[in-house]
Amino acid sequence: MNSNDKTLIIIPAYNEEGSIAKVITEIQQIDTPVDILVVNDGSKDRTAEVATSCGVAVLSAPYNQGIGATVQTGFKYAARSGYDYAIQLDGDGQHIAAEIPKILSVAQAGEADMVIGSRYIGEKTYKTPLMRRLGMLIISTVNSLVTGQKVTDNTSGFRAFNKSVINYLANYYPSDYPEPEVVVILSRKKFKIKEVPVQMRFRESGESSISSIKSIYYMIKVLLAIFVDLFKSYPDKK
Repeated sequence: MNSNDKTLIIIPAYNEEGSIAKVITEIQQIDTPVDILVVNDGSKDRTAEVATSCGVAVLSAPYNQGIGATVQTGFKYAARSGYDYAIQLDGDGQHIAAEIPKILSVAQAGEADMVIGSRYIGEKTYKTPLMRRLGMLIISTVNSLVTGQKVTDNTSGFRAFNKSVINYLANYYPSDYPEPEVVVILSRKKFKIKEVPVQMRFRESGESSISSIKSIYYMIKVLLAIFVDLFKSYPDKK
């Protein structure tokens, strides 16, 4: 790890007025030096204003674009600004800022290009509703077969990326179900992926991007997206 390395926290946010200030404050309290970018996905509440008042960078879309375009905006910002590492972290309070050094250190040590914070390895304290957990288990099984690597938490939005992945995903990032799709895309392109155990909380406020989608329907759509990704032509990593 180089002491001059720069790390950007990318927080996609949609109607997170009730939680975004706490999320930002928790990040600002960790010892690891990081910059923070909130990508406001056309929120209808005061998410952007609250984030701005916390003294962090904020980019706002004029309308709701979805999680894929929102996170890719963060990658484009990180790539153009020359960041060495990026952390994706949700704006709903689910991810614990104190866990950031755990996933970041693995990327900084060169052990992986993308590090996923998993709820389902190590000490399991996070309880996922049964039907959603079943869907995630099926997605995990399919992705593991496709990639040849067991990944337990394909839908985790708590991830660390090195510079090569930042630059790649700034240009090639899936829009529909990005978290599980990125696992497949990066694995196909020979990027190294590793999971580390992290603790998570349940969201404190706001709206989940998939709250209105039934778990089984979501699972089927994700599996179709993964299938399509297998036949898409993505450029190799540089």
